[in-house]
Amino acid sequence: MNKSLKVIRIVLAALMLFGITALLLDTTGVLRHWLGWMPKVQLLPAVLALNVVLVISVLVVTLLIGRFYCAVVCPMGILQDLFTWVHKLVFPKKKFRYRKPANWLRYTVLAIFVVLMVVGLNEIAVLIAPYSAYARTVTQIHAGGVPQVVAIVTLAVIGVMSFCWGRLWCNTVCPVGSLLSLVSRYRIFGIRIDADKCVGCHRCERGCKAMCIDSANRQVDQSRCVDCWNCLGECKEGAIKLAPRSTKSKGKEDKPVDGSRRRFVATTVAVGTALAVKAQEQKMDGGLAVLAGKQVPDRVVPLKPFGSRSQKNFSQHCTACQLCVSQCPEKVLRPSTKLESFMQPELNYAEGYCRTACTRCSEVCPAGAILPVSKEEKTAISIGRAITLTENCISATGKDQCGACARHCPTAAISMVTNDAGFARPVVNEARCMGCGACEYYCPARPMTAIYVEGREVHAEI
Repeated sequence: MNKSLKVIRIVLAALMLFGITALLLDTTGVLRHWLGWMPKVQLLPAVLALNVVLVISVLVVTLLIGRFYCAVVCPMGILQDLFTWVHKLVFPKKKFRYRKPANWLRYTVLAIFVVLMVVGLNEIAVLIAPYSAYARTVTQIHAGGVPQVVAIVTLAVIGVMSFCWGRLWCNTVCPVGSLLSLVSRYRIFGIRIDADKCVGCHRCERGCKAMCIDSANRQVDQSRCVDCWNCLGECKEGAIKLAPRSTKSKGKEDKPVDGSRRRFVATTVAVGTALAVKAQEQKMDGGLAVLAGKQVPDRVVPLKPFGSRSQKNFSQHCTACQLCVSQCPEKVLRPSTKLESFMQPELNYAEGYCRTACTRCSEVCPAGAILPVSKEEKTAISIGRAITLTENCISATGKDQCGACARHCPTAAISMVTNDAGFARPVVNEARCMGCGACEYYCPARPMTAIYVEGREVHAEI
């Protein structure tokens, strides 16, 4: 039975890791129909999307059997297990040992995370959010520039910590792990040690990647146990078992590691309330690298995807997981490198534009930053307005007869009007402009186009 639990955990974790990785790397958009639910069961996106049922379900499961979420659902936790497995292959004689919990560190990090979320600095806070960190690593590892550096640094830090110290990152840095640890310390079913059967061989302790088994005192720190269940198969004497909290061992009984019910309730309420608080609205710049041959406009307000409703809604819900970036068929969604919107996606029309028939990003967002919109609804939304720079226009300056912006506008919001010199110049009807970027993309003027799209703080109806 003990080995069966471990096998079940490994199979479920492998399916989750494979599925969510395949979804992140899929450029066809096909997998979202079968695997689109995987990002939506991640805890932080569920909180931001106000998915109350899922959040409560995770907390109830944690209260019942502990941090099963960290063992099977969280891709970053599963990735750490892979590094730990490699560690065992490379250094088979090196074992883990019990470490006292660094509660001051993990709860300080959790408090900082909550404060950042409350004041609206989501883009900084989510750098250590587990699902977001994993998704950015997968999607941006070959991207180039700052996003690639962030992905490499994240992978290196996680790799070193887990390779050497197992689930240390989960139990010291990860805000989701710290939150669930508050619930897990009161779990009903947990790892129990029978002191009469225990012979003090330390096999369970040496195999515990969470370093939470104190075999010398026959105790298990339930708050740090990540339900890997490796220890169940290590004990030859049957002294370790998964048992209800009411089951008492004949020797010393497990006890919660420092902390009280009052602290548990207060902290849980504080975290839950803080994550639900609306972040302050803030203006964000473009933050996108200049591409060869075409200068990216310095937008006062960045362009956010159709369905995000406003800069505020997008900023306070986006976890910068880059799932929408990886799913965008036109590759117009790219992570920002500006501090105030760091790694949060923005639209860039240097190499494409947002086609009216595509709603893929709104279908995959797990956190409510981009709400679902149909193709018909999309055509009635304006995320920005086109701005003309007559001094750059080929037609208006008499260099050539162009009109590319007017020809390619899907809503006929641009008309070519003859000026006093007899040259045609583009005039924009803002009431019909979607902000899709077709005009900016097709404009042949260089280095700065003669027309570009400025974002809206609040998306409008047309």
